[in-house]
Amino acid sequence: MAKTLVLCDCLGSQALDAKTIGAASGLGCSRVHTALCQQQAEQAAKLMAGGDAIIACQQERAFFEELATDIGAEPPGFVDLRDRAGWGEGDAAPKMAAMAAEAVLSMPTPKSLDVVSEGTCLVLADGEVALQTAATLADGLAVTVLLTEDADLPVDRRFDVIRGQVRQATGTLSGFQLRIDGLRQVVPGGRGPLEFGPPRDGAQSECDIILDLRGGTPLFPAPDKRDGYLRADPRQPVAVAQAASQAAQMVGTFEKPLYVRLEPSLCAHSRAEQTGCTKCLNICPTGAISSAGDHVAIDPLVCAGCGACSALCPSGAISYDAPPVATLFRRLDVLSSVYRKAGGTAPRLMVHDADHGAEMIRLAARFGRGMPADVIPFEVEALAGFGHAEMLAALSCGFARVDVLLSPRTERDTPEGEAALANAIAGVASVELLDLADPDALSAHLYGADRTEPLAAPVLPIGTRRQVTRVAAKALRPEGGVLDLPPAAPYGAVLVDTDACTLCLSCVSLCPSGALGDNEDKPQLLFQEDACLQCGICATICPEDAITLKPQLNLTDAAMSQQVLNEEEPFACVECGGLFGVKSAIEAVTEKLSNHAMYANPDALRMIQMCDKCRINAQYHSANNPFAQGEPRRPRTTDDYLNDGPSKRRDH
Repeated sequence: MAKTLVLCDCLGSQALDAKTIGAASGLGCSRVHTALCQQQAEQAAKLMAGGDAIIACQQERAFFEELATDIGAEPPGFVDLRDRAGWGEGDAAPKMAAMAAEAVLSMPTPKSLDVVSEGTCLVLADGEVALQTAATLADGLAVTVLLTEDADLPVDRRFDVIRGQVRQATGTLSGFQLRIDGLRQVVPGGRGPLEFGPPRDGAQSECDIILDLRGGTPLFPAPDKRDGYLRADPRQPVAVAQAASQAAQMVGTFEKPLYVRLEPSLCAHSRAEQTGCTKCLNICPTGAISSAGDHVAIDPLVCAGCGACSALCPSGAISYDAPPVATLFRRLDVLSSVYRKAGGTAPRLMVHDADHGAEMIRLAARFGRGMPADVIPFEVEALAGFGHAEMLAALSCGFARVDVLLSPRTERDTPEGEAALANAIAGVASVELLDLADPDALSAHLYGADRTEPLAAPVLPIGTRRQVTRVAAKALRPEGGVLDLPPAAPYGAVLVDTDACTLCLSCVSLCPSGALGDNEDKPQLLFQEDACLQCGICATICPEDAITLKPQLNLTDAAMSQQVLNEEEPFACVECGGLFGVKSAIEAVTEKLSNHAMYANPDALRMIQMCDKCRINAQYHSANNPFAQGEPRRPRTTDDYLNDGPSKRRDH
């Protein structure tokens, strides 16, 4: 059944071109209503009763969902055409059509884990604040108060009180583990005030929730991103009450999204204990990523889904999966193609998050100028995960420029580096980061920005992030050639000092992507630039320090095939004439050992110049073969026994 877009001009406050929207998006459009959430609610009910309805309003979503429940209809879909398009300046019909088409795309079902919290709560604080908060939570949670300073112990035994210092804390909601030194527990017996028992170090404790009211250094990096870890300044009663209220609700079974997917075989972290790529380890704000030998490991319960690891991973071993990157590429293509189909010419993309960015758009629309008609908002789950590949995909599929509206909670390092890399590849500053917190300032920037022309022949962003980057770069830079890139870029060449290289091929054996290779027939070091991840393992392992890395993007066809970085003439075996090894290396070793006492014998020195097979034969037949055992004893036969005299037979 075809989906129907239910339109409403919100008391005549926006212009809606149902014909253009329907023709470009492929949706059936209702007539334009004026007050669907008020006087025309009955008409909305009739449209929803038919099924497959999409309401062009987000503000009154709760009302329409309740209305659908009342009439026994399936919950409708929603798309916000008013705040994100209608309450702006210019002809918004192409933009509305693009957003409507995006709204009907099928999205993959998110993956998640069940996390069970039984309500065991540890309150970290001193003085009355801790005890009052514990008393408030005691009826709903199993509370333990950890005091770090002396305080009068309460007689209230609904919660436990201990004293000590937290030395280590790990885990997340339903799985916190702590090591406490100087632990002293209350001795409940006896008359008079309660007292603490003797201290002991190295005590282990587990809990589901941690309520930290100390006001000092948090227990975890990026504390706001750690599920189950709540903090508040003890000097602010309102903040303490809010944190306690959140803790009281953290009991039951929760779904923890699985934000990223890891393919260990693609990881270029390490080979043979030689460290290579550490980008994800260095950028992860929560410490969810750790080294696990040749690859990294990700703790899905600690991961907060910022997406930075996915944006930086050079091999694609880590990819954002909530939703997958392919879904994002598809959304970009639909928005751009439908916008052009509806008559638009040069769309601009504004990437934002669901909290700060969405609220900025709503405030700018209701109280300010709103957004220009050519700026299409693009909401993503993780701003830091919108890397250079996604930026270039947007430019190559028809967007004139890309603006990324940063959130106050977004770490800046990854977006800044990825934007610089995208602009270096695009050749022009088509990507800009917006660090704005004022809706009016956002509108002013968007309306005042220079207009640029999009790619004349857009391309379809399909494939891995590396593949999409290369296709986009070739479309944006048709002149081709080799593009210089910023340091630490995941694309580049391997430069070899041929005078220092001995063709030992250690780099070939450890290259995680297969970019470096050898030739079975002769001494050659081969390199395929398109496959190089710039992980640096080859430079680390090279015993001659003959390898350096050069960040660049080679758009020529040569990058797709193997090129010879170094080659030498092989050595001819002095015994059989077969080719083996490297001539210069064999000659250098022979010359160096010619004066060594162990090689005073010319035959020993000659073995260095033999192939493996001939060397074994020569060693075996040499006069001083250490493995020689002499002539074997001839087996005795029956004839030998009969020919012996009686005395010899008795001896035997």
